[in-house]
Amino acid sequence: MTPPKPEPRGENVSLLGHLRAFRRDILSAQPARLYRAWMAEFRTPFFESYLCNDPALVRRVLDERPSDFPKSDRVTEGLRPLLGRSVFVTNGEEWLRQRRIIDPAFEGGRLKEAFPAIWAASEAAVARMDTGEVEVELAASHAAADVIFRTLFSIPIEDRVAQAVFQEFRAYQRSAPIVNLGAFVRLPAWVPRLHRGATRRSARVIRGLIEGLTTERAAAIASGDAQQDLATKIMTTADPVTGERFGTAEMVDQVAIFFLAGHETSASALAWGLYLLATHPEAQARVAAEAAALRPEFGVVGSLRFTRDVFREALRLYPPVPMLVRETLGPEEFRGRKVRRGAQVVISPWHLHRHERLWDKPDDFDPDRWAGEVPQGGYLPFSRGPRVCPGAGFAMLEGTLMLAHLVRAFRFEAVDGRVPVPVAHLTVRARDGIWLRVSRREVGGSPTLPGIA
Repeated sequence: MTPPKPEPRGENVSLLGHLRAFRRDILSAQPARLYRAWMAEFRTPFFESYLCNDPALVRRVLDERPSDFPKSDRVTEGLRPLLGRSVFVTNGEEWLRQRRIIDPAFEGGRLKEAFPAIWAASEAAVARMDTGEVEVELAASHAAADVIFRTLFSIPIEDRVAQAVFQEFRAYQRSAPIVNLGAFVRLPAWVPRLHRGATRRSARVIRGLIEGLTTERAAAIASGDAQQDLATKIMTTADPVTGERFGTAEMVDQVAIFFLAGHETSASALAWGLYLLATHPEAQARVAAEAAALRPEFGVVGSLRFTRDVFREALRLYPPVPMLVRETLGPEEFRGRKVRRGAQVVISPWHLHRHERLWDKPDDFDPDRWAGEVPQGGYLPFSRGPRVCPGAGFAMLEGTLMLAHLVRAFRFEAVDGRVPVPVAHLTVRARDGIWLRVSRREVGGSPTLPGIA
């Protein structure tokens, strides 16, 4: 069964019609030819934009000259009430200083240190999973939020504050606009930003809750009684150049993006991974066979090769962040076309991952493709270059372990008449949720109990 993707719109659409479709769903608003084109140009009276699928252009923008193509502040306009001046929205020296403080928390050995927390969250996800017809996006969101709080602040999702942040973030996701006016028109600083009241309220509540956690952690660090988790590591790391550390306000910004990036993206990929396994029972059986060897030791990850490749394939077909937007600092030339200063440059994992000139059978679910050669420059679920997601290794570990735990304990099947349609909100989600039939998996003739193989 070929996984669904939105039906692209026709080529001849008016500007107003395109913008309306774009706001409704950024994925189905794109014409079908973009899955074959190396580049596409889109001009309006307000801006010009270039979608770049050519791997050479992707390398130029993300790897070779990233300082000439900073992140577009127009696209992040709608997220500022929540993210403030986090590493997700900054550029230049401000961004460099933030990465110098954040990156050490995610270096090699930290994955092994995070393993027990991810394992515990995976077991908790198994214990919470219902049977019958289940909306697994919600279950995946719950599980991913649990991982974030356990690894960042050493508290489970059942903690009162963690649960409040999780519930408020669900409200934020529902109210946040998919496209803000600032993404199209560069507004003067004095023009009021048109954020929805519900979005502003949710962002304010989330930041207040995070500030409480951050303030408590700062006090624990000062008294020498802090947990040695990611929050402590980041808050006690000094910038090697300036000697500065994050203050409470800046740490709130960073925690907000860790939650957005680590929770939303992981939840999206996990839910789509479960759907793909539900529609491909032979692949699900292979994951279940691998998962039979699960044990709470970091080395077990090496035995989950096929499960890891299933998660990679889910990230390919449904990249959580479907488009990366940059801006030109000066005039450029792309594939023989003159590009003016201030133009938008769109690198689209959604199109690159399904590009007909890069991938063999690009719309097919095929985890075994990862055992061979994959296209260079055709896969970037975590971006690439200097701005690559620092938590990419965490996400891969989390997704692989979660899939293995859940498939070891449960069998997932598609529900007739409920085929999920992907749409872009904060991440790629299903328009009406992902509904699967869940039943306990029998091992040796008896049902598997939650968390026990």
